Amino acid sequence: MAFESLRRVFGDYLLNKEVANLKRSKTAFNMSEAKSFVILFEASKLEDIDLIKKYVNYLKGLKKKVHVIGYFSSPFPPDFTYPKLDYEFFSVKELNWYFKPLTTSLGTFLAEEFDVLIDLNFEDHFPLKYMSALSKARFKVGKFSNGNQSIYDLLIDIEAKKSFKYLLQQVDIYLEMINKKAA
Repeated sequence: MAFESLRRVFGDYLLNKEVANLKRSKTAFNMSEAKSFVILFEASKLEDIDLIKKYVNYLKGLKKKVHVIGYFSSPFPPDFTYPKLDYEFFSVKELNWYFKPLTTSLGTFLAEEFDVLIDLNFEDHFPLKYMSALSKARFKVGKFSNGNQSIYDLLIDIEAKKSFKYLLQQVDIYLEMINKKAA
Protein backbone atom coordinates (compact mmCIF):
# COMPACT_ATOMS: atom_id res chain seq x y z
CA MET A 1 0.00 0.00 0.00
CA ALA A 2 1.42 3.38 -0.98
CA PHE A 3 2.16 5.85 1.80
CA GLU A 4 -0.44 8.31 0.46
CA SER A 5 -3.13 5.58 0.50
CA LEU A 6 -2.20 4.75 4.09
CA ARG A 7 -2.53 8.42 5.02
CA ARG A 8 -6.00 8.50 3.43
CA VAL A 9 -7.13 5.31 5.21
CA PHE A 10 -5.98 6.76 8.53
CA GLY A 11 -7.75 10.06 7.73
CA ASP A 12 -10.98 8.20 6.92
CA TYR A 13 -10.71 6.22 10.16
CA LEU A 14 -10.29 9.36 12.29
CA LEU A 15 -13.03 11.17 10.39
CA ASN A 16 -15.50 8.33 10.98
CA LYS A 17 -14.75 8.50 14.71
CA GLU A 18 -15.41 12.25 14.75
CA VAL A 19 -18.61 11.92 12.68
CA ALA A 20 -19.95 9.36 15.17
CA ASN A 21 -19.77 12.04 17.88
CA LEU A 22 -21.24 14.86 15.78
CA LYS A 23 -24.45 16.36 17.09
CA ARG A 24 -26.53 18.40 14.66
CA SER A 25 -30.20 19.03 14.08
CA LYS A 26 -31.23 17.74 10.65
CA THR A 27 -33.92 19.64 8.78
CA ALA A 28 -34.75 19.45 5.09
CA PHE A 29 -34.85 22.85 3.42
CA ASN A 30 -35.99 23.92 0.00
CA MET A 31 -34.58 26.96 -1.76
CA SER A 32 -37.25 29.35 -0.52
CA GLU A 33 -37.05 28.27 3.15
CA ALA A 34 -33.26 28.26 3.57
CA LYS A 35 -31.70 31.49 4.75
CA SER A 36 -27.99 30.59 4.86
CA PHE A 37 -25.81 28.52 2.55
CA VAL A 38 -22.23 27.34 2.59
CA ILE A 39 -20.72 26.03 -0.64
CA LEU A 40 -17.61 23.85 -0.70
CA PHE A 41 -15.74 23.18 -3.94
CA GLU A 42 -12.39 22.40 -5.52
CA ALA A 43 -11.22 25.76 -6.83
CA SER A 44 -8.40 24.98 -9.24
CA LYS A 45 -10.37 25.64 -12.45
CA LEU A 46 -11.22 29.20 -13.38
CA GLU A 47 -14.43 28.12 -15.16
CA ASP A 48 -15.66 26.45 -11.93
CA ILE A 49 -14.88 29.59 -9.93
CA ASP A 50 -16.80 31.69 -12.47
CA LEU A 51 -19.76 29.30 -12.22
CA ILE A 52 -19.69 29.53 -8.41
CA LYS A 53 -19.59 33.34 -8.57
CA LYS A 54 -22.71 33.34 -10.76
CA TYR A 55 -24.48 30.91 -8.41
CA VAL A 56 -23.56 33.01 -5.36
CA ASN A 57 -24.96 36.11 -7.09
CA TYR A 58 -28.14 34.14 -7.84
CA LEU A 59 -28.49 33.12 -4.18
CA LYS A 60 -27.80 36.65 -2.98
CA GLY A 61 -30.49 37.88 -5.38
CA LEU A 62 -32.84 35.60 -3.41
CA LYS A 63 -31.68 37.35 -0.20
CA LYS A 64 -29.66 34.37 1.06
CA LYS A 65 -26.57 34.58 3.24
CA VAL A 66 -23.81 32.74 1.37
CA HIS A 67 -20.31 31.65 2.37
CA VAL A 68 -17.98 29.86 -0.05
CA ILE A 69 -14.94 27.74 0.78
CA GLY A 70 -12.67 26.69 -2.05
CA TYR A 71 -9.84 24.17 -1.91
CA PHE A 72 -6.77 24.20 -4.16
CA SER A 73 -5.11 20.83 -4.65
CA SER A 74 -1.93 22.67 -5.67
CA PRO A 75 0.32 24.48 -3.18
CA PHE A 76 -0.21 27.88 -4.79
CA PRO A 77 -3.64 29.27 -5.66
CA PRO A 78 -4.12 30.71 -9.15
CA ASP A 79 -4.52 34.45 -9.58
CA PHE A 80 -8.12 35.65 -9.76
CA THR A 81 -10.38 38.14 -8.06
CA TYR A 82 -13.24 37.40 -5.72
CA PRO A 83 -15.11 39.19 -2.90
CA LYS A 84 -13.08 38.27 0.18
CA LEU A 85 -15.99 38.62 2.62
CA ASP A 86 -17.93 35.77 1.04
CA TYR A 87 -15.08 33.57 -0.20
CA GLU A 88 -12.42 31.70 1.68
CA PHE A 89 -9.72 29.52 0.15
CA PHE A 90 -7.15 27.04 1.41
CA SER A 91 -4.56 24.88 -0.30
CA VAL A 92 -2.81 21.56 0.06
CA LYS A 93 -0.16 23.40 2.12
CA GLU A 94 -2.78 23.84 4.87
CA LEU A 95 -3.38 20.12 5.50
CA ASN A 96 -1.91 17.86 8.13
CA TRP A 97 -0.25 14.57 7.21
CA TYR A 98 -3.57 12.70 6.92
CA PHE A 99 -5.17 15.49 4.83
CA LYS A 100 -7.21 17.19 7.58
CA PRO A 101 -7.58 20.94 6.86
CA LEU A 102 -5.65 23.16 9.26
CA THR A 103 -7.04 26.51 8.16
CA THR A 104 -7.40 29.08 10.91
CA SER A 105 -11.10 29.50 10.20
CA LEU A 106 -11.95 25.77 10.35
CA GLY A 107 -13.18 25.96 13.94
CA THR A 108 -15.48 28.87 13.13
CA PHE A 109 -16.84 27.06 10.09
CA LEU A 110 -17.50 23.84 12.03
CA ALA A 111 -19.31 25.73 14.80
CA GLU A 112 -21.70 27.61 12.50
CA GLU A 113 -25.12 26.09 11.75
CA PHE A 114 -25.83 26.93 8.13
CA ASP A 115 -29.25 25.95 6.84
CA VAL A 116 -27.81 24.25 3.73
CA LEU A 117 -24.36 22.93 2.93
CA ILE A 118 -23.74 22.34 -0.76
CA ASP A 119 -20.67 20.21 -1.36
CA LEU A 120 -19.58 20.42 -4.99
CA ASN A 121 -16.60 18.18 -4.29
CA PHE A 122 -16.68 16.75 -7.78
CA GLU A 123 -13.29 14.99 -7.53
CA ASP A 124 -13.80 13.61 -3.97
CA HIS A 125 -11.01 15.58 -2.27
CA PHE A 126 -10.65 14.42 1.35
CA PRO A 127 -10.24 17.93 2.87
CA LEU A 128 -13.64 18.98 1.49
CA LYS A 129 -15.20 15.68 2.57
CA TYR A 130 -13.79 16.27 6.06
CA MET A 131 -15.34 19.73 6.27
CA SER A 132 -18.70 18.51 4.97
CA ALA A 133 -18.81 15.55 7.32
CA LEU A 134 -18.13 17.61 10.44
CA SER A 135 -20.21 20.64 9.53
CA LYS A 136 -23.23 21.33 11.73
CA ALA A 137 -25.24 22.44 8.70
CA ARG A 138 -28.83 21.36 9.11
CA PHE A 139 -29.20 20.05 5.55
CA LYS A 140 -26.24 18.66 3.61
CA VAL A 141 -26.27 18.10 -0.14
CA GLY A 142 -23.51 16.35 -2.07
CA LYS A 143 -22.54 14.03 -4.90
CA PHE A 144 -23.54 10.38 -4.53
CA SER A 145 -20.86 7.81 -3.82
CA ASN A 146 -20.82 4.85 -1.47
CA GLY A 147 -18.49 6.68 0.91
CA ASN A 148 -20.75 9.72 1.13
CA GLN A 149 -23.96 8.09 2.34
CA SER A 150 -23.29 8.81 6.01
CA ILE A 151 -22.38 12.45 5.36
CA TYR A 152 -25.15 13.96 3.24
CA ASP A 153 -28.89 14.21 3.74
CA LEU A 154 -29.46 14.52 -0.02
CA LEU A 155 -27.22 12.65 -2.45
CA ILE A 156 -27.18 13.58 -6.13
CA ASP A 157 -26.20 10.82 -8.58
CA ILE A 158 -24.53 12.38 -11.62
CA GLU A 159 -22.72 9.41 -13.12
CA ALA A 160 -24.49 9.69 -16.48
CA LYS A 161 -23.42 13.31 -17.06
CA LYS A 162 -20.17 13.95 -15.27
CA SER A 163 -19.52 17.67 -15.08
CA PHE A 164 -19.21 20.24 -12.34
CA LYS A 165 -21.86 22.40 -14.01
CA TYR A 166 -24.29 19.49 -14.22
CA LEU A 167 -23.83 18.71 -10.51
CA LEU A 168 -24.57 22.33 -9.60
CA GLN A 169 -27.66 22.34 -11.83
CA GLN A 170 -28.96 19.15 -10.20
CA VAL A 171 -28.40 20.55 -6.71
CA ASP A 172 -30.39 23.63 -7.63
CA ILE A 173 -33.22 21.60 -9.19
CA TYR A 174 -33.59 19.38 -6.13
CA LEU A 175 -33.43 22.29 -3.69
CA GLU A 176 -36.26 23.94 -5.63
CA MET A 177 -38.44 20.78 -5.48
CA ILE A 178 -37.76 19.40 -2.03
CA ASN A 179 -40.17 19.71 0.85
CA LYS A 180 -42.53 22.11 -0.94
CA LYS A 181 -45.40 23.13 1.29
CA ALA A 182 -48.91 23.07 -0.09
CA ALA A 183 -50.22 26.56 -0.82
